[in-house]
Amino acid sequence: MSANTQPGGATTAGTQATTGTTPGDDDLRSFTTSGGDWDSIAAEAVELSDERIVVNMGPQHPSTHGVLRLILELDGEHVTEGRAGIGYLHTGIEKNMEYRTWTQGVTFCTRMDYLTPMFQEAAYCMGTEKLLGITDDIPERAQIIRVMMMEMTRISSHLICLGTGSMELGATTVYTTAAQARECILRFIEATTGLRMNNAYIRPGGVAQDLPAGWKDLLDEQLPKAAKAVKQMEALVIENPIVKGRTVDVGYLDLTGCMALGITGPMLRSAGFPHDLRKSAPYSGYETYDFDVCTWDTADSYGRIRVRFNEIWQSFRIIEQCIERLAGSSGPVMIDDPKIAWPAQLAIGGDGMGNSLDHIRKIMGTSMEALIHHFKIVTEGFRVPPGQAYQAVESAKGELGCHVVSDGGTRPYRAHFRDPSFHNLQSVAAVVEGGNVADVVVAVASIDPVMGGVDR
Repeated sequence: MSANTQPGGATTAGTQATTGTTPGDDDLRSFTTSGGDWDSIAAEAVELSDERIVVNMGPQHPSTHGVLRLILELDGEHVTEGRAGIGYLHTGIEKNMEYRTWTQGVTFCTRMDYLTPMFQEAAYCMGTEKLLGITDDIPERAQIIRVMMMEMTRISSHLICLGTGSMELGATTVYTTAAQARECILRFIEATTGLRMNNAYIRPGGVAQDLPAGWKDLLDEQLPKAAKAVKQMEALVIENPIVKGRTVDVGYLDLTGCMALGITGPMLRSAGFPHDLRKSAPYSGYETYDFDVCTWDTADSYGRIRVRFNEIWQSFRIIEQCIERLAGSSGPVMIDDPKIAWPAQLAIGGDGMGNSLDHIRKIMGTSMEALIHHFKIVTEGFRVPPGQAYQAVESAKGELGCHVVSDGGTRPYRAHFRDPSFHNLQSVAAVVEGGNVADVVVAVASIDPVMGGVDR
C-alpha cells in the first residue's frame, strides 16, 4: 500500500495500477480501502483458498502421555484432520524377551506400560502357566494376592489419568490430590515388592514372595487416606462447571465407532457397553468377587471421567474382599514344583529384595544339591513344552493380551502383547477431528494412552 497525491492535494491510501507507467505519471490510479467484519473476511479467505496449516503437536509436547506425535491439519483453530505418529519410545521389549529365560521375561514386560506393571506381569505369567499346564495348580493365596495387586494398580493408573488430565486443563489441585492418593497405594506396593514401579512381582507359578509382616496394619492405615483423597478429587471434578464445559461432548466416540476400532476399557464402557474381562472371561478367581461393571452413556470425555472414578471405588471394594480372605488364610504363594518355582525364599533387606539369609546359608553351607539346582534354575531357567497360548486380562486401559509361543526351550520363542493403549490410540482421528485445538488435549487425555505400551 502507498499514499498517492491526487490533483487538488488530497491524499488517499491506494495501490499502484499495473499499467506499465512509472510513479508520477498522469494516469496513476488510487484505490480507497475500507474496513469490514472479521467473520466475513475470514469466511471470504476460506472460500477463496483451500490452504490449511499443518501443526506438529509433539513428539515432546507436555500435554501428551508420553512421547506421542500428533499431526494436526488446522483451519484456524478448527481441527480438520488428525493423525497419531508413534514409535518414539520403542524399546524392543518383546524382542529382548526372546533372549531371556521365561522368568526373566517378567522384568521386561513389566516396563511396557509403566503405569500398569502388574497387568503385564499377570497376562504374561498366566500365558506361560497355560503352556506349562499348571493353571489350576497356582496356590489360592497367590491368586488372591495377584487380584489385590492388580486392583491397586488399577487405582494407581486411574489416579494418574484423572490427575494429569485435570492438570492439562489447568486444575493443578486435582493432580496434587491424585498424587497423594497414589502415594498411599505405592507405599504398600513398595513394602511388598521392594519397588514402586516395574515390580516383577508376579512370576510363573505364583508371586515372588508373600506379603510382608504387618501388611494388614499398613493397609488399614493407607487405604482410608487414599479413599479420602479420591473423594476430594470427585468434589473438585465431577460437578465442576468448568470441567463439564471442557469435557461434555468433547472427544465423542459412540459404540459403533468403538466396536469398529477395537476399543476396550473405560472408553468402551463410557459408550454404555458393559464389557469387562473380569466378568466375561474371569481369571485368577475374579468370578468369586462381588463387584459391578461401571458404564456411562455419554460416550465423551466426561463419561470416561465418571467411569474411571466409579471403577476406583469398585477396586477398593475388591481389595477389601482380598484383605478379608488373606487375613483368614495362610499357605504357599508359589507352586510346589522346584523345577519351576524360582526365585525362592525372597526377602526385602536394606539393599532391596533378594534371597533371604536363611536360604543362602542352606544352599551355600548345607546342601550341595540345592546350590547346584539354584544355579541352574537361575542361569538356565525351566523348559516350557512346545505350543502357544493367549491370555487376556482387564487392564486399567482395556483388554491387555499376551500371546506366548514356546519351541520347548528355556526362552520364549515369541512373546507378543495386545496393549490397549495401542488400539485405543487408533481413535485419535475420530475424537479430535471437528473440534478445536484445545479440545485435542482433552480428547487424548480421555483416551489415556501410555506410549511405553504402544511402542513396546
